[in-house]
Amino acid sequence: MKDVLRNPRLAAVLVLGLASGLPYNLTDATLQAWLKDSGISNTTIGVLSLVGLAYTLKPLWAPLLDRYVPPFLGRRRGWIVIFQGALAVALTWMAYHGPEGGLTSLALVALVVAVLSASQDIVIDAWRTDLVSSVERGPAATATNLGYRAASWFAFSGALILADFAGWRVTYLVMACCMAGFMFVTAFTPEPQSRVPPPRTLAEAVRGPLAQLLTNDGMLLLIAALVLYKVGDAFALKLFTPFLMDVGFTKTEIGAVTKTVMLIANIAGAVVGGLLMMRLGLVRALLGFGLLQAVANLGYAAVAVTGHDIFVMAIAVFVDNFVGAMGNTALVVFIMGLCDVRFSAFQYALLSALAVLPRNVLGAPAGFLSDEIGWAAFFVVTFFTALPGLAMVWWQRERIAALEHKNQ
Repeated sequence: MKDVLRNPRLAAVLVLGLASGLPYNLTDATLQAWLKDSGISNTTIGVLSLVGLAYTLKPLWAPLLDRYVPPFLGRRRGWIVIFQGALAVALTWMAYHGPEGGLTSLALVALVVAVLSASQDIVIDAWRTDLVSSVERGPAATATNLGYRAASWFAFSGALILADFAGWRVTYLVMACCMAGFMFVTAFTPEPQSRVPPPRTLAEAVRGPLAQLLTNDGMLLLIAALVLYKVGDAFALKLFTPFLMDVGFTKTEIGAVTKTVMLIANIAGAVVGGLLMMRLGLVRALLGFGLLQAVANLGYAAVAVTGHDIFVMAIAVFVDNFVGAMGNTALVVFIMGLCDVRFSAFQYALLSALAVLPRNVLGAPAGFLSDEIGWAAFFVVTFFTALPGLAMVWWQRERIAALEHKNQ
């Protein structure tokens, strides 16, 4: 944390982490609460949650943000300010529209907000990747995590409290004002300095980064290590809420305990992970944090055996999220090292989407296996599903170590 406060560039990374984290819940959990308040059915709320697919599909338009340069504030900051201004307008529109203005048009507004938010994420990730030096990647990942989670908490928990006192319209107008405020802050952040020109054509902005990822020596093996790294974690947590309910915890207990514990654990884990990365280096951090993630899954096996014990559950949740945040910090540094400054918007968006791919595809096998062998045995299995990712990191350790010192 001292590094963030002392280094103006890392302080800027923290601020733009806040800007990145603010809009997400406003089309997800916070919007769901607004819809529920308005008497909308769970089925409709579930359908409207599909606007979140924008975050998965963002690699599709990321090449546009590598290719084209706004006429002000530079290649990265210009786009960030444009998307922040558009988000402020869209959130204001959302505030005055609300569910009472019609669900179809509200869904359209929510989709616009989600696309703009995902686009802002693309450019902020590219800006951070281009800006920081190789030795600053660990602290930068920590600053990003801190900012994102703090703003995400404010846009959910803070928004719900504000809505109780002032109503939903005022709540969303406050969020819109926050986004407008980030525009002015962004204008004073540093623009990455690079002598490498952007792609000359849109075709080059698509073919160039893909060619690098598909043909460079050993790159496909590094991508395989990236995808496999979080498999054990993703497999264990895919059915987290049904697991706790099966064990006997009430929805109130799950909501009250997990939200608080997760927030504290994630912030603490991000800070500790960033500090340790500077000592350990990328390879040892990936291996050490990954092994801790695998061991943490066994804590949920203990919960399954112990039964309804809030203290045991809280410890398991804290440990899992603490080491998970450490692993996420190392993963962000890994992705940043894989990116080329010419194509960092597209490559970071694509690689980060691949990194969370296991989270999106493991629901069916997790449900089947837990039904067949029970929760305690299931979490023991998830320990072993983490090992192939660690093996890939060990196998590719020399290539990963070389990324750590890759020139910007």
